[in-house]
Amino acid sequence: MASAALPRTESNVFAPNGALTIARAGSTQRELDAMADPIEVDLSGVDRIDTVGAWLIHRTVRDRQASVTGASPDVAKLLEQVADADRPSDVKRPKKAGAVSELGAWTLQFGRTFAGLLGFFGATLIGLFSVLTHPKRFRYNALVQQFDVVGVRALGIIGLMSFLIGIVIGQQGAVQLQQFGAEVYTINLIGRITVRELGPLMTAIMVAGRSGSAFAAQIGTMKITEEVDAMRTIGVSPVEALVVPRILATIFVMPLLAFWAMLTAIIGGGVFCWIGLEIPPLTYIQRISEVVPATDLWAGLIKAPVFGFIIALAGCFQGMLVANDSEQVGLKTTAAVVQSIFLVIVLDAVFAVFFSSVGWI
Repeated sequence: MASAALPRTESNVFAPNGALTIARAGSTQRELDAMADPIEVDLSGVDRIDTVGAWLIHRTVRDRQASVTGASPDVAKLLEQVADADRPSDVKRPKKAGAVSELGAWTLQFGRTFAGLLGFFGATLIGLFSVLTHPKRFRYNALVQQFDVVGVRALGIIGLMSFLIGIVIGQQGAVQLQQFGAEVYTINLIGRITVRELGPLMTAIMVAGRSGSAFAAQIGTMKITEEVDAMRTIGVSPVEALVVPRILATIFVMPLLAFWAMLTAIIGGGVFCWIGLEIPPLTYIQRISEVVPATDLWAGLIKAPVFGFIIALAGCFQGMLVANDSEQVGLKTTAAVVQSIFLVIVLDAVFAVFFSSVGWI
């Protein structure tokens, strides 16, 4: 290794010897700062230089109008490359899109997503038909596993949420009805709103956040690890193996979860009526059976499997859209939840209009 002797300090000549590298960057800078202008940099004694050393020399030339002499061809070439890299570049700032442009971009993106979802819906129907015509290809173990994940493990959180919602509905309804001396009608409010609307709707929102996001994350991770491509390579349809079991499990489980949510919400409302309004439980149960028609129960149970189908479809669709980027998993998981909840609320409005038109009020 070449020795690194101290530089000569004759007049304003800076002449380092040996290696001019990052190891000497601090001392070299101090020596240059101590010298008066103009400086002459003599590199004839330098036998090794790195990018840091070349940058110090280049900065001295640039800021203090120093002259460089004695540089070998290799050193001169490195100094030239450092100088080229120091040239300012013109960076064009992207133009800020206007409101009309953003609206147009959002509309195009919505159209592409909706078209892709319709295409995925068709592919799912084809996969389901293929499974029905070839039952031996259906993975029953995967279906049972999804029953457990989507249904059994969700009972606790859905039951607790619905129980608390029943208490909140009862409390808020009683506060308003007491102004008219009609707090007894709190039972009507609890029964009808939980059975007809909040039971299936809140269950769908919970399943979308819990299971729909899990579907997108699981399938998206499998795409990144190329497991989906491996399935296609060995002749296994990813739709049949991954999508169909999840969709069927969610469709079958959603009515049960919705009924469970209705029941726990009614129990929560009954607890409030018993404690807060001093309505006996037997009176509460009798009143519930009188004011909640069977059409409300059927309306809730009819909506539930449709909501489940939409949630599972959106989750699997977004999972299949994940590219070879781990960041996409989070983005598509979020998109799956947002898309599911949006479609569920839209469908709930459609169902409300439909049931009203057929007389199920």
